[in-house]
Amino acid sequence: MRGEGFSKNRVALAFEDGTVISATLAVAADGRASATRTAAGLQARSWTYGQTAIATSFSHERPHNGVCIELHRDGGPFTLVPLPGNRSSLVWVEREAEAERLASLDGDAFAKQVESISRLALGRVSDLTPRARFPLSSLAAPQYGKNRVALAGEAAHVNPPIGAQGLNLGFRDVEALVSLVNAANARGQDIGGDVLLRDYSVARRGDVLSRTFGIDILNRSLLSPFPPLQAARGVGLYALGAIGPLRRAFMRRGIAPSG
Repeated sequence: MRGEGFSKNRVALAFEDGTVISATLAVAADGRASATRTAAGLQARSWTYGQTAIATSFSHERPHNGVCIELHRDGGPFTLVPLPGNRSSLVWVEREAEAERLASLDGDAFAKQVESISRLALGRVSDLTPRARFPLSSLAAPQYGKNRVALAGEAAHVNPPIGAQGLNLGFRDVEALVSLVNAANARGQDIGGDVLLRDYSVARRGDVLSRTFGIDILNRSLLSPFPPLQAARGVGLYALGAIGPLRRAFMRRGIAPSG
């Protein structure tokens, strides 16, 4: 893609092979470094945490039974996500120096570290895929639409990998945008106009900002050496695990939009 064009009634994408695609509305879902967001004149603020995420997948002895495991540790979350069969993916967040050490380990040594942290919840670990690393950061766009472009997913917001909230926010972006487009189309209104894009920003702002703030605070609390903050986090997480109604309410809240 070599560029985008905007007019009063259309938005166009021009590709290097000469192909041009135009529409009344474009959805920018091209990630945190979104070129479409920049071309539309939309701004975004980002910040880092001094943490690195290590991602891989592996086979394991015990069945995961479709259960995701997330451990909140001093360096960041350690998250196991079930894959088909006896395989799971791992996103392991640590401070940069520790992540560098872990990344330098050979496969067997790294597998032993995974087994140790997970307390062998999935049994012995084997067949690890190549490990990828990426610095942890957050991103927030104050406005989600402009010049016939609507932002969705990581083009609009990026959060640390805690509780799959980034994924859930992206799903709800799509749900809100489709609902607004269908309603505008049924009324014969412009589905890419300023009114729809303004309504989309209003519809998503409360949900995105509340989740971004909450995840940011939780992640910073993992890094904080302040004992009262650590104690409060520990009590809160213990209560979520021990009190069924509270846990279920929290899970529903994590899936449903807020604001």
